[in-house]
Amino acid sequence: MKITKILVALSFLFAVSTAHAGEMTVTGSMQATYQSEIDRTTGNPLGMDREIKFEGSTELDSGIAMTVMQDFGDDGAFGDAKITFGNIGGMVDIYVGTDGSEMDAIDDITPTAFEEANGSGSGTHVDIGNMAGEMGIGFKASLPIIGTVSGQYIPKGDSQENADKTASGDNANALVGSGSELVVRTALGDLPFIGSYLDGQNLTLGYGTSEEATVANTSDLHELTAALTGSFGNFSYGYQREHIDLGQTAALTDAIYHNVETIGLAYAINDALSVSYNTVESKRHNVALDNDYTSKTDAINFGYTVGGITLGFQDASTDHANFVRDAKDDTRTVSVTAAF
Repeated sequence: MKITKILVALSFLFAVSTAHAGEMTVTGSMQATYQSEIDRTTGNPLGMDREIKFEGSTELDSGIAMTVMQDFGDDGAFGDAKITFGNIGGMVDIYVGTDGSEMDAIDDITPTAFEEANGSGSGTHVDIGNMAGEMGIGFKASLPIIGTVSGQYIPKGDSQENADKTASGDNANALVGSGSELVVRTALGDLPFIGSYLDGQNLTLGYGTSEEATVANTSDLHELTAALTGSFGNFSYGYQREHIDLGQTAALTDAIYHNVETIGLAYAINDALSVSYNTVESKRHNVALDNDYTSKTDAINFGYTVGGITLGFQDASTDHANFVRDAKDDTRTVSVTAAF
């Protein structure tokens, strides 16, 4: 009922406000890669990625800034889309739609010269951000001392992105419930008394939950994370812990959960060249499969930026890949990326 009242009030506010002339921007990136997978027989090692995003913006007489975002997948089909009402009350942004999720945005925020430890396909790790791609209502606000607080509410986690004046039907996803996320990012340098000793250090906390099944005797998905990141001169670091309980989608079954530890250490040799060591270790609990092995990926990254082009290299090695005893999954990746 509270959410309905808020939406009605916002609708009235926007209806009586006059919009000024807006603007449209187009941004994107292009990437070409060469990857060798040492432990598997592979075919063509060449790959590519391209991203295009359109964004329009305008400002109402009330001071509220409105923006709309639409991006596209590799096949040219519509991807994520989001409408944001910014600067409401001079302190909060409210959005409708999806562009990943609040938890997905912090799934690995440790520093790297090129990619996350498993960002080039080495190893299989379960991560937070399982509600990415769901359509919801979210907010972002800046608070004194606490920092940036953002959250999202998803009425129905059925992966449907509805057109206007429509609702997703009572289909095969009818047994899926709602979800929510909350993320707090605190700059420790802003803390009273001790902040002067912690300048450049940041604490990020996140929690998410969703009802994976509405049937009796099942449990919800829960995600928690805490990350400490920062820098000292040219050296930057990050340490992050995650707990992911995937919940029960069938009655009276054992839940599967993962404990993940991520470390990133990066050094900027100069303005163009950087190097990093990244590692992610994932411990799975799964009574049914009895394969609770720890999967670990270690990676060395190099990044070099010149003339608008970024050259990246990663050498990654995974032990007990996909939680299979003694399985290996090692990769070497070379990347050329440009943004526009």
